[in-house]
Amino acid sequence: QVQLVESGGGLVQPGGSLRLSCAVSGVNVTAYDGHWFRQAPGGEREFVATIVSFTTVQDLANTVKGRFTVSRDNDKNTLYLQMNNLKPEDTAVYFCSIREGGTRLWGQGTQVTVSS
Repeated sequence: QVQLVESGGGLVQPGGSLRLSCAVSGVNVTAYDGHWFRQAPGGEREFVATIVSFTTVQDLANTVKGRFTVSRDNDKNTLYLQMNNLKPEDTAVYFCSIREGGTRLWGQGTQVTVSS
C-alpha cells in the first residue's frame, strides 16, 4: 500500500522560509516523478513543482521560480519542498503526489499560512 505523508507546514511571516516534507512508503520514490501542488481557500488545486525520477531535474511554476526548490532524499524515501521568501499569496494547503500506474496518489496535505 502506497502512502504519502506531508509535514512541515505552519504559520510564517512574509519573507520567511519553510521546508515541507513528504514521506513516501510502499514504493521507491526515486523511480517516480515527485510533484507538489497547492490549493488556496476557494481556489483550485494548482501545480507548484516537480522533480523528475532518477534525476535532480526540477520543473517549477512561474509563481514560485527563484523562491522554491524541490528535492528528494533517496535514503529516506522523502520528497522536500524548500520555500523561501514566502508571500501571503503562497498561503494554501500543500500536497505531494506521485502517479503510480494510471492513478495519481495524494498525501493528506499540510497547511501553510503566510501572514504578519
